[in-house]
Amino acid sequence: MTLYAIDPQALADKITAILGDKINNIQVALGEVTVEVPHQSYLEVATILRDHPECQFEQLMDVCGLDFSTYQDGSYEGPRFAAVSHLLSVSLNQRVRLKVFAPDDSLPVVASLTSIW
Repeated sequence: MTLYAIDPQALADKITAILGDKINNIQVALGEVTVEVPHQSYLEVATILRDHPECQFEQLMDVCGLDFSTYQDGSYEGPRFAAVSHLLSVSLNQRVRLKVFAPDDSLPVVASLTSIW
């Protein structure tokens, strides 16, 4: 049995309640919470996740880019490029993955989080 500081599903439920319609998708897999947001609300959501008293994700641990061109053996039909940020709340001992897809595959750019973390 794996023990978590906070149950991943409870964290996902809490984030869903806080962010509401700012979320495209939220899922729990392998004990990890992934929140996908539209590019238009990326910075707003990141700020909420940092500042909301029930989130307190005060540390950006990692940022990486993903290319979905060969995902699902090439049968994936969605935006090609995404940025994924791994956030940590030291205060509340919880983690979340924040994913945003670039709106234009020919120029895969999303807003920078440097003004937030």
